[in-house]
Amino acid sequence: MILKNSWVQIHKILLLPEERTGSLPPDTKKVPFEMWDKGFLMNDAKMGDVVKIITITGRIIEGTLIAVNPSYMHNYGTFIPEILEIDKMVKTSLFGGDDQ
Repeated sequence: MILKNSWVQIHKILLLPEERTGSLPPDTKKVPFEMWDKGFLMNDAKMGDVVKIITITGRIIEGTLIAVNPSYMHNYGTFIPEILEIDKMVKTSLFGGDDQ
């Protein structure tokens, strides 16, 4: 049982593929429009239940409970060697060398 006021993540399908606008690229149009959001659980629940949460900004939204104490998982993609060269070029341009 996950207790009320726990920090959780929910998931909800907002639009099915057939409900999406026709002006989307074909590969985008063939998948649902989905939402994942985090907030505080408004009632005790079990994983997989449809629940309501209060987000940090105070919105009350509903979705399927998918995680408890979710972490923030940000990344900027895989390593690209050219980025190191850009770093050197910028440092040289701004500071006169890369040993700053």
